[in-house]
Amino acid sequence: MNKQPFLIAVFCFILGIFFQDYFLLPEKIVFAVIVIVVILCGFFFINRSDLFKIRNFIFSVMFFLSGIAFHGFNIAHPKFFNFKKNEVIVFKILKKLNSNKKYKKYEILAEADNQSFKAIVNIERGLADLDFNHYYKAQAYITQPQNPEYNFQFNYKKYLSRKNIAYLCYVNGEISSAARNDLGFAEKSKQKRLEVLQKINTLKISSKSREFLKGIILADRTEIDAETVQDFNRSGLVHLLAISGTHIAVIFGIFYFLLTKFSSISLRKYAVLCSLVFIWIFAFFIGFGNSVVRSCIMLSIYFIYVILQRKPDLLHSLSLSALIILIVDTHQIFDVGFQLSFLAVLGIFWLNQTILKYFPRQDSFVKKLLFNTISISLSAQLATLPLVLYYFHQFSFVSIIANFVIVPFSQVIIIFSFVMTGLIAVDLEFSLLNAVYDGLIRILLKVIHWFAEFDVVFYKNIPFNLAEIFVFYLCIYYGRFVLNKPNIKNAYHLALAVFAFLFVRISLDIYYNFQNEIHTFTYKELKILVIKNGGNAVFLLKNSSEENKIKDFIIDPYLSSRRINNFEIKHIPDSVKAFKIHHHQYKIN
Repeated sequence: MNKQPFLIAVFCFILGIFFQDYFLLPEKIVFAVIVIVVILCGFFFINRSDLFKIRNFIFSVMFFLSGIAFHGFNIAHPKFFNFKKNEVIVFKILKKLNSNKKYKKYEILAEADNQSFKAIVNIERGLADLDFNHYYKAQAYITQPQNPEYNFQFNYKKYLSRKNIAYLCYVNGEISSAARNDLGFAEKSKQKRLEVLQKINTLKISSKSREFLKGIILADRTEIDAETVQDFNRSGLVHLLAISGTHIAVIFGIFYFLLTKFSSISLRKYAVLCSLVFIWIFAFFIGFGNSVVRSCIMLSIYFIYVILQRKPDLLHSLSLSALIILIVDTHQIFDVGFQLSFLAVLGIFWLNQTILKYFPRQDSFVKKLLFNTISISLSAQLATLPLVLYYFHQFSFVSIIANFVIVPFSQVIIIFSFVMTGLIAVDLEFSLLNAVYDGLIRILLKVIHWFAEFDVVFYKNIPFNLAEIFVFYLCIYYGRFVLNKPNIKNAYHLALAVFAFLFVRISLDIYYNFQNEIHTFTYKELKILVIKNGGNAVFLLKNSSEENKIKDFIIDPYLSSRRINNFEIKHIPDSVKAFKIHHHQYKIN
């Protein structure tokens, strides 16, 4: 407790957030909780020996209750209005979102029928891109997101409500625009970023290279094609596209190198401070993503320790950055990227040096770079594996090899991409440089695609729940002690953790294998009948162009939620209207 107070504080704070999110304590109780927190703060100013004994307990309770209080006032309660199905809306964009084959999507602040609200607007792909320089007016179909029809589906409505978004708008006509003269500094920065993205679109390189450049430096993955996204997901290299600690560290290194190259040793401290300012400007420019903010805070805290001539502590930096982010917005804890980002760093802290000891001696720069990259990558993958299985239900063993091959070259790719983006931003373009970059990224994407095609070691629909996450992390925790100091005591603890994991997993498998059920699912206008018998399932559906989407949104989530090992999809004739099973009729029109 005395060594890692920030870690204990953020852990208790997170527990308080989860508590409030589940029980939804009313406002009066939340105010009472704030009063208790203030009283508990007062105990730290009372110098008594009997209170000192329970100081750690008071400290933990105080941050737990603080988590309840902050989340209590941070829970969004979107307002609902009696809009017509078709309304004229006036809006400005707040953020560009991922597009699909049919629509471009934007997060907007809109007004309709003299009511203001946040929404997601969908416009046809053939229409011109929207920007921050204009207000827009259009006829739109307004609807509310629906709760998931089945418990194994993603709750999109709840996801939007955490952002205080209650409506979806579908533009069904022409969009008129009017220039804005009230742009704030943040909106001007967003517009500048959008203009740089538009300049990248005009580069004479392949479309995949353009989208890769926008994703790896400007955190814009809104137009990346589905095939490329699938390749990155299946190869376990999607983190290369997400702006993370590696990107921020490399960009910090670029600024620091340039500043120290032309200054004396006595000014190194100021070079560090200027480099920190630059990475925060960069973070602001690309939109303050979770992983970006976390990385900037951690790097800032680390170098503040260095400047103050105190020993840097990774856990202090990690915990303090998490606490700052969650105090600003408690909903960030429910963001998958936030969870994976922090667990990856925690895994590196917990496992990296232990794993590195099993590599050959790093007696050269190349060996040090290679082995450290591999051990860091392996540590991060192990730490995030339980959450990856829980959220995505898939894993490929080829991702381990792919990271070993690609990650060591990621710094070169990031530097090259950063330089390219900087030149484009100031309207400098070199054909030779474009050709070299395009060729490099084409090769990179082909290698990633090659890794993604290893279906033999790719597993999907892997069932995993919260109980399995907990005992899996116990295995990782005790595994470190075994690797550090192999003895009977440590091996015994690890064996117990592994046994607990197997017990939980096998028990759940047995429980679901004894359950039989028949369900009719609906996707748009299509009906899907599933007959589950133990660990086997048969899906009956009519031929449809939507079959791939049915598999993605209905069949695959159902298989992982019910822990089904074997399944079969059978197509039935269009003439069949219903099935009669066990004296019960199931319509499948």
